[in-house]
Amino acid sequence: MFSRKKGDSVVQKIENPPVPEGGQKTAKITADNPITSSEEDALGRLKPASSFAEQVLTLDSSEGVVVGVLGPWGSGKTSFVNLSQSFLKESGVTVLEFNPWMFSGADQLVQSFFIELSAQLKLRPGLSEIGELIEDYGDTFSGLGWLPLVGPWIERGRVVTDLVAKALQRKKEGVKSSQNRVRQSLKKIDKPIVVILDDIDRLSTQEIRDVFKLVRLTANFPNIIYLLAFDRYRVEQALGEQGIPGRDYLEKILQIAIDLPAVPEHVLNTQIFNAINGALADVENPGNFDSDLWPDVFMEVIRPLIRNMRDVRRYAAAIHGTARDIGGQVALVDVLALEAVRVFLPDVFHSLHTSVDGLTTTSGGYGYREDPPELKNQIDNLVAKGGEHEESIRNLIRRLFPGGERHLGGSHYGGDWTNRWLKERRVAHVEVLRYYLERVAGEKLQAFSDAEIAWSLITYKAEFETYLKLLPLDRLQDVISSLEAYEDDFADQHVIPGTVVLLNLLPQLPDRQRGMFDLDTRLVVGRVVYRLVRALKEPEAIEAAVKEILPQIKSLSSRQELITDVGYQGSGHKLVSEEAAKAFEVEWRAQVRSASPEELASETDLLRTMLLVKREADPDEPDLMVPDNTDITYALLKSARSDVRIQSMGSRAVRLKPRLAWDILIDLYGDENVLRDRIDQLKASPPDEIGDLFELADKYLSGWRPKDFGDE
Repeated sequence: MFSRKKGDSVVQKIENPPVPEGGQKTAKITADNPITSSEEDALGRLKPASSFAEQVLTLDSSEGVVVGVLGPWGSGKTSFVNLSQSFLKESGVTVLEFNPWMFSGADQLVQSFFIELSAQLKLRPGLSEIGELIEDYGDTFSGLGWLPLVGPWIERGRVVTDLVAKALQRKKEGVKSSQNRVRQSLKKIDKPIVVILDDIDRLSTQEIRDVFKLVRLTANFPNIIYLLAFDRYRVEQALGEQGIPGRDYLEKILQIAIDLPAVPEHVLNTQIFNAINGALADVENPGNFDSDLWPDVFMEVIRPLIRNMRDVRRYAAAIHGTARDIGGQVALVDVLALEAVRVFLPDVFHSLHTSVDGLTTTSGGYGYREDPPELKNQIDNLVAKGGEHEESIRNLIRRLFPGGERHLGGSHYGGDWTNRWLKERRVAHVEVLRYYLERVAGEKLQAFSDAEIAWSLITYKAEFETYLKLLPLDRLQDVISSLEAYEDDFADQHVIPGTVVLLNLLPQLPDRQRGMFDLDTRLVVGRVVYRLVRALKEPEAIEAAVKEILPQIKSLSSRQELITDVGYQGSGHKLVSEEAAKAFEVEWRAQVRSASPEELASETDLLRTMLLVKREADPDEPDLMVPDNTDITYALLKSARSDVRIQSMGSRAVRLKPRLAWDILIDLYGDENVLRDRIDQLKASPPDEIGDLFELADKYLSGWRPKDFGDE
């Protein structure tokens, strides 16, 4: 989510560095247009588009082929087709485009189709003759009414008579003769011709039927591949006839089809956050941002309304303009929520103008004990306008308009709240809401794309490691997490190089602020490592791989992560025999005990490492002694520090409280007095980045202990 305190002037994602206060470039809001080049590919569809193009070219087109790119509106069909088209052209294939949306009526559609194809073919070297034949073939299906009798390029009289006579002669010869000439000519070309028909699902029902009749009319021409892009359900509905499902009809036409996958939930969420940040980047004063309110508003109001990347772009463009226009006079979270309603639920937004009193009047606002009935009627009408999104509108009222919440069975707010709402520029105050209405006249996706490249390099240890190290550290965890998408493809050759690189990177990954249910960094990496090692299947193969991997892992804690994953302790997955797991654990504990102070101090998770050695050691193993070394004391204090997440009931907002694992530190040192002495030694020569460690340690040494529920 966003990390911002009330009153801050800059909104940022916690994964990203802060947006600089000065020297900002003007934000560019992406238009709602399909992409045309691989550089614009934000959904990582370049590779599937290439595979689809290759699949199309391997089809036997000797009797014609019809293929489909299927997906709902806004799913990126045209962008996918554009990416595929570039690969087709690179292979030397002639690609022709025909947009049926530009024409209407069966006659005009047929005539325009053959004229357009003929014109495009005549411009291609070596295909002019085919263009002429296709034009002749098209004429056999069209009447004479379309022939232009007036124009700068045609004369009256004899010229018109000749054209009519020629057309009548073609009619007399018949469709079959014309078709055979086209077929014989098409058989001679060495590469197929791809004809793209896009935006079919935007046509009327009758026009959709006309398009598919047209395709069937010419679908058996040799070396012609039709590529159709449309919404399956819209087209099936249009093609359906009494007793004959549209799907059956469609399946008889399409040889192959690809259904565009939905954008993964976490990718779309990240893209929404990035789009909001981008839209607000150059807004000098976007308004007061309530970080406690934001998580609830996003999850309950905004997120249910955004379905795809087209929606993201539309939303970003909307909040950009509105935030600039309002100039910080309305709380930003309120603006973000209301802009989502304005863009995606225009009927609801229109009703806001007639619901101001119901939304903003507090209990007793009219001086009556009971509210006038029209107030509740306004709220009921507003909710009803939400249709399938009624719950989002209820949540909008609960979160943004406390004064209207009682009409939904919620709490009552009196007039003493209005001054607070006004100071905070909340739309719960009638003047702020009216101002907003009157002035309405605006990371993991990249990680997803990065993971695709990383996956292509995973069998090459050096290249895989180099690529990951070149990525920004704050994005690396998301890239590693995204590698789980390739789990079904994990194979023997990926296990050793992938596991070594990921575990060696683990200590370098920064701790990130996260929500109550997010995985920490160690678990994110551990999940991918576990899935890699599991790909070997047989315990003997896994044991051999672990033996090869462990010497290549630099960090003691990272070695322990792998041993735990394959073993029987804690969250272990029992991937090797108990005997092998035991041997790995004993050897690892010996390595920790024999490690030099410098090696131990370099561990980022030293507390956990030493605690495991102490608590899991067999009776015949030597005791673990914490070296009397200030660097080790510092490393232990750092790894003992954590933030306890505190979340109030009914809110998604999370507050952080610093803590030290004090009892564990005492357990390691054997006595609090020993621990005190080591801390005093560290204070005598403190490191530069001590932070709040001494303050916390002194607090515990004074006898303080945290109470339940994070109270001080």
